[in-house]
Amino acid sequence: MGLLWTLIVGGVIGWLGGLIVGRDVPGGIIGNIVAGLVGAWLGSLVLGSFGPAIGGFAIIPALIGAIVVVLILSAIMRGSRRA
Repeated sequence: MGLLWTLIVGGVIGWLGGLIVGRDVPGGIIGNIVAGLVGAWLGSLVLGSFGPAIGGFAIIPALIGAIVVVLILSAIMRGSRRA
């Protein structure tokens, strides 16, 4: 049950990151989950764990990390479309 909860929270964090940035995450639901999990890892690594926590994720650093991941992914996808 813990893995399912982690995937759900990671997907919601990735989805919120895409909404805030205003760009879709490539890969749909799987892309949202990956962006949320990687963003949560990156955010906690750089910013630490502060703020409210849900499912083992500190929400504020995870959301900031997901925003950064979505921006990087959208820049990479935009660059590959031009080439």
